[in-house]
Amino acid sequence: MPRLPRTVPQAPHTGAHAQGAGRPHGAPRYPVRVRRVYDPALPDDGARVLVDRLWPRGVSKERAHLTLWLKEVAPSTALRQWFGHDPALWDDFQQRYRAELAQNPDALNQLVSLAQHGPLTLLFGAKDTTHNEAIVLADILNNTAH
Repeated sequence: MPRLPRTVPQAPHTGAHAQGAGRPHGAPRYPVRVRRVYDPALPDDGARVLVDRLWPRGVSKERAHLTLWLKEVAPSTALRQWFGHDPALWDDFQQRYRAELAQNPDALNQLVSLAQHGPLTLLFGAKDTTHNEAIVLADILNNTAH
């Protein structure tokens, strides 16, 4: 099956979102961690939030021990399919995903709120533990100016 062209519509980089694209308001008081949803829950996970748009295969809701499934903060279907977890596209994916997040501050601010009240663990289903949306989200949340 041929792969689709590697083009995805990009959000405009103008106005208020151009400067701090994808930056939430406020700063988390607690560190934001990243783990695979397939890993067992740990007592110090705090709020466990699945940040994938699709439910991970083979994981029951009981086994996931979720606080929240925040589909709204996940990359768009078009961006997710374009990226395909190809490490060669990682830098472009991060830029495009941050641009999408800048257009959806409410979803990101839900994560900030959770991290202000206790530990936060962002969960993802991808096999690649270094090139996924949870890594981008944790970087944004952990590096928000106080």
